[in-house]
Amino acid sequence: MAEIRIVSTTLVKPPAEPILNRVELTSSDLTFLLLGSIQKGLLFPKPNSSSLTLIQHLKTSFSHTLQIIFPLAGRLSTTQHQDNTISFFIDCNNAGAQFVHAIAENVTVSDILDPIYVPSIVDSFFPLTDIYSIHGDSNPLLGVQITELSDGIFMGCTINHAVADGSTFWNFMNAWSEISRGYDVNQISKPPVFQNWFRDKCPIRLPLSIINNASVEFIPPPLKERVFHFSKEKIAGLKAKANSEAGDGNGVFLSSLQLVLAHIWRGVIRNRALKPDQETIIQLQIGFRKRLHLDMQDGYFGNAIQSERVQLKAREVIEKGIGFVALQLNKRINGYTDENVREKVREKVDSWIKDPKIRTMTEIASSRMLLVLEAMRNDSEFMDAFTV
Repeated sequence: MAEIRIVSTTLVKPPAEPILNRVELTSSDLTFLLLGSIQKGLLFPKPNSSSLTLIQHLKTSFSHTLQIIFPLAGRLSTTQHQDNTISFFIDCNNAGAQFVHAIAENVTVSDILDPIYVPSIVDSFFPLTDIYSIHGDSNPLLGVQITELSDGIFMGCTINHAVADGSTFWNFMNAWSEISRGYDVNQISKPPVFQNWFRDKCPIRLPLSIINNASVEFIPPPLKERVFHFSKEKIAGLKAKANSEAGDGNGVFLSSLQLVLAHIWRGVIRNRALKPDQETIIQLQIGFRKRLHLDMQDGYFGNAIQSERVQLKAREVIEKGIGFVALQLNKRINGYTDENVREKVREKVDSWIKDPKIRTMTEIASSRMLLVLEAMRNDSEFMDAFTV
């Protein structure tokens, strides 16, 4: 079996002091306290530059990126109140983000891309594994690992989910890419925005019992991971089938993502062999940056997502077809209209604060639930530009 060798592990700090001392966590952030981190990997062919030159270049540009997105160099901190409540915030103390240099000299790019299932060694290409978001008080909020393969470079990135969602993740990676290409820190295309749209709700006080009684311990079943790719032709076929079943949805536009999610949900229900009248749930994470574009800029730092559930009986998911299922997803997502989105988001935030619910993996790992953690962004701004 191929092995990986850790060459160095360092804490990288930004070159300047942060402009803020703390960033309060919102209800969208706190929801993920007891879940794991976001992890994404990027695979590149091996550059022509020397290994030491590449690593030093990446480490330097990483430091300068932390200067502008400085909360990621901090740590989680808490304030306990006399009414048996607790509030969470990011202490922007420049404690540093983790930077790991590793070598897997017997692993090739094809060893990663060619197998049907994701090889187990890929797990070792990521730092800060098996760390839950709430552990961000004693662990870095961000970690990157640059692993040299025999013919490539794998960049594994782990970010604490209580401080960032997928959009914040990619905003950071795009900023790092631009700075790596020579952009000044003041020239990046999407600078971070730290103005909290929920500032009148913060700090949010959680009952201390929620944290003390919660358990993050979760032993996942021995499942294999697989990456699926849906071609344009396959998606067009799903769309044609959905329209024929749903009668064009009475003029409703079904997006490619809605169709793919409906297709996956139906496949999961078939595989799990649920009883026809069993209730099954798909839980969606709906982003509201663009929906609140007049109030919240796209560079907003943090989590800007809310959960919505679609619940159907297993037989409805299977028997009524992809068109019907996609329409149910469409209705829930489109419930956030331009006219009501501000009020709807505020209403859900107020409701959560009154009765906070923090998810755990044990709760969401149900045979009846399909959890869509996030929709991957096909971000054309992100380029293969980390080489010197």
